[in-house]
Amino acid sequence: MRMKKLLLLFMTILPAIVFAQEKGIRFEHGLTWEQIKAKAKQENKYIFLDCFTTWCGPCKFMSSSIFPLEEVGEYYNSRFLSVKLQLDTTKQDSEEVKSWYATGQALAREYKVTGYPTFLFLDPDGQPVHRIVGSSPDGATWLKRTAKVFEPGQQYYALMKKYESGDRDPATLRAVAAAAMDAFDQKTADAASKAYITTVKDWSAKENIEFAAKFTRSSKDPGFKIMLQEPEKVNAVLGEGKAQQAVKQIVLREEVYRHFWIKGKSNPDVNWKAITDSLKKKYPAYADEAVAMGKVTYYQSQKDWDKFAPAVVSYMKKYGATTSAFDLNEFAWTVFEHCKDMTCVTEALEWSRRSFKDRENPNHIDTYANILYKMGKKDEAISWQEKAVAYSTSPQEKKAFQATLDKMKKGEKTWKHD
Repeated sequence: MRMKKLLLLFMTILPAIVFAQEKGIRFEHGLTWEQIKAKAKQENKYIFLDCFTTWCGPCKFMSSSIFPLEEVGEYYNSRFLSVKLQLDTTKQDSEEVKSWYATGQALAREYKVTGYPTFLFLDPDGQPVHRIVGSSPDGATWLKRTAKVFEPGQQYYALMKKYESGDRDPATLRAVAAAAMDAFDQKTADAASKAYITTVKDWSAKENIEFAAKFTRSSKDPGFKIMLQEPEKVNAVLGEGKAQQAVKQIVLREEVYRHFWIKGKSNPDVNWKAITDSLKKKYPAYADEAVAMGKVTYYQSQKDWDKFAPAVVSYMKKYGATTSAFDLNEFAWTVFEHCKDMTCVTEALEWSRRSFKDRENPNHIDTYANILYKMGKKDEAISWQEKAVAYSTSPQEKKAFQATLDKMKKGEKTWKHD
């Protein structure tokens, strides 16, 4: 009787176990590349190749946080045969991974895989259709990117054929630029985007402003001029201050950050006066803020924490009102880790709180909890750290946050310096 109850219990649990295992993308195992192609043709499914390396952080994120999602699995398993293609070698590789070494390298050469993760999509006949490079922050974004596989007007390889045949219709140029950027084909993305922007006559159109913003990365890009000289047009579409923010980043890269290095080596003696004088001639409206931000970045890169602390506090007092949530969190975390002056740490608490006021980002909440803990507010810190653990959707992230929470409860330090 007892055995019968155990059997019934096992039969009850088994479907739940199987169901749990079937969530997310099911990757093929035990087949050769030729067998994969034959199976795809027989089942009339597309082929999804996840080209990754074992050392690639974004690759690991996609495998641990995006591919296991139920909605991603439902979409992929009904449309694709999915294959993991490891493109580096390690001593720990299984026999199955080793059996794909030659095929993997051949496919990497054929499809010019140079960045990771690279995702390749082939049709049921084994012909390349689309290509995506880089991770996605969540399942919805990933599925939106994937949907282009089935849209001929957005497929990377189909668009490249049109572009290479000489098609320079503005609509084609727009689509080629977007697909090439998503495929890490920067050369084509730059050429197509510049060609499209030269055809633009209406700079009040939302689609043109969005396009210019996406493809403006230097002062030489056509969109830079509109952002610098007519920011109100850009801000009307993208939001208040977006044009200035884009210009500021380009000014920093081209006029400030390049002075941090001399012949590939760190510059120990940056001439801040020369940088300031040059900026006031070229970009007077951005000079003071760019120099202030430059000092923060430079001292952080030099690990000169004694100069970093006053530089970041000074910057935030003058320009903190427009600082992005990302930078607020970065500044706050760096202060938490390296600043011994509790006055500075107290300043950082307010920056951290602002970083997640509009969105409950678990990483930012983790920063806030750590700062509270460093300030001696243990109970409040634990409460916020529990929220960081609860809000996290990444298993790796959740594990790290839980480890910090455990330290807080034990009264152990969560920072490194004395």
